[in-house]
Amino acid sequence: MTDTPDLPATPAAPAPVAAAPSAIPTVRIQAGRHKRALHGHPWVYSNEVDMDKAAKALPAGSVVRVVDAGGSPLGLATFNPHTLIAARFLTRNVGEAVDTGFFVKRLRRALDVRERLFDRPFYRLVHAESDGLPALIVDRYGDVVVVQANTVAMDRRLPMILEALDEVLNPSAIVLRNDSAARSYEGLAEEVRVAKGEITGLVPVEENGATFFADLSGGQKTGWFFDQRDNRAFIANLAKGRTTIDFYTYSGGFGVLAASRGAKHVTLVDRSAASLEVAMKAAEANNVTDRVEAVKGDAFNLLDRYVEEGRTWEVVICDPPAFVKSRKDLAVGSRAYRKMTKAAAKLVAPGGMLLVASCSHNMEPPLFHQEVARGLGEAGRQGRILRFAGAGPDHPVHPLLPETQYLKAMVFAVD
Repeated sequence: MTDTPDLPATPAAPAPVAAAPSAIPTVRIQAGRHKRALHGHPWVYSNEVDMDKAAKALPAGSVVRVVDAGGSPLGLATFNPHTLIAARFLTRNVGEAVDTGFFVKRLRRALDVRERLFDRPFYRLVHAESDGLPALIVDRYGDVVVVQANTVAMDRRLPMILEALDEVLNPSAIVLRNDSAARSYEGLAEEVRVAKGEITGLVPVEENGATFFADLSGGQKTGWFFDQRDNRAFIANLAKGRTTIDFYTYSGGFGVLAASRGAKHVTLVDRSAASLEVAMKAAEANNVTDRVEAVKGDAFNLLDRYVEEGRTWEVVICDPPAFVKSRKDLAVGSRAYRKMTKAAAKLVAPGGMLLVASCSHNMEPPLFHQEVARGLGEAGRQGRILRFAGAGPDHPVHPLLPETQYLKAMVFAVD
């Protein structure tokens, strides 16, 4: 495989100076609309804000003091008067300075949790609001860190964030993957660049005792999906000695791990030739190429073709990209999960296992459960749920923000 081209390094802009608490502007919540914020919700919507002339004039990304209608302080938040989510809380302490030291403290808090969870430095270090750093993602790949800032506020404070990362981790390289669709809602341009050090080719990832590879410049999201770590391990253990097919394999996370845990034969399916090359590189690194094959093609087309051919596998895995990217996609996306499950269930040999997943936060767990169950029934199959799980613990869930509980994975024993 041709190595990923080196990413150009771009000098960081000068760090913004944190405003003194007394200089921070105030944003007021409308009368009777403050209870969610008072009880800990991390967001304030634009229709809850007293959007007077002064509020509308505040620059996007400002840090503001949020108060209720009577003037009682609720905390400090980033503010954008032009977006649906107008304010995102940073701290409930209105006297706290939002400076480099603030980011250092939050990063150290997040790191302390991850170091208790994992013995190797491969994980999501910061999961946005759940780690008290709204709209900020930080993934760690050993000595390399990938950062994604999805709001104007976090984008403007990248110099502070990078300085804090240097103080807490001192990584050899930092990659900015600021190319997510979420940035467009904030009017931000997309960019991918190296902010520190250099990146040459693929970066190794250690997970579940196996070695994989991530493309930090051109891969999906930040290059790897740490959120499926525990679900990969669960189904891989069930695949020992069994034939396995992994649809939407991307970089081989499910299928190659299954092979490394003793699967008899694994078929990796993806429409991207580049992704399959990365997956087969992982198969080589784990000495399982003799039991792994790659098939390039559209998953739905291959699902239908394999059903027509009467083929079966003892373990079938379907971990697709989001079918429901917004509320308007819900009806169509729900049917897609049902259709996928129906076809996948028909490919499961009697007594086999089926894993289906959704990373669409708009596809709430009860609805996903319902559509998957319908798909199983329409396939004429019966099964028992062995596991209904979300993301790994390095993707913590904010107790008042269902959007952070986006991942759903169901494993069935199929009769």
